[in-house]
Amino acid sequence: MPGKQEFILGEFRRTVDDRFRLALPMELVEPLAPGPAGCILAKERPGCLSLWNAEHWQAKLDEGVALIEQKMRAGKLEGRVGQVQLLGRLLSTRHRPVQLGDRGRLLIPEGFREFLDVEPGAEILVVGAAVCIEIWRPPAWVEYLGVKMPKFRRLFDHLTQ
Repeated sequence: MPGKQEFILGEFRRTVDDRFRLALPMELVEPLAPGPAGCILAKERPGCLSLWNAEHWQAKLDEGVALIEQKMRAGKLEGRVGQVQLLGRLLSTRHRPVQLGDRGRLLIPEGFREFLDVEPGAEILVVGAAVCIEIWRPPAWVEYLGVKMPKFRRLFDHLTQ
């Protein structure tokens, strides 16, 4: 079972280079992927990718897929074939293992570039999202904050009670 995760916080501006590489801030990378550990890059929401510790991600994914397979074998998902297919499609394209290069450099793979919707030379935002690192196209980030920030106080109070 994976070890305890550290809390990852911070917001940084970065530029995507001409080969779709991105230098991630080491203060975010170190708690996420200490040592040579791999990561999982996931399509989170339009204009946002998330980067996860591979060990934590894989453990949770394996557990969830095993439960769904168990339900399928037991006939508990009869009549829900469309939902199972949708889940399979999304799982097939949603995430991909990646290795970070020297100094936390990430190559954004094809398919993920289009989802993030950025071109070489574009500015992006790298955000610590407590349990992962998120990579945002700035307009998508501003829109997201506009919806979520007014709910911050209530969320903080709820989680700290």
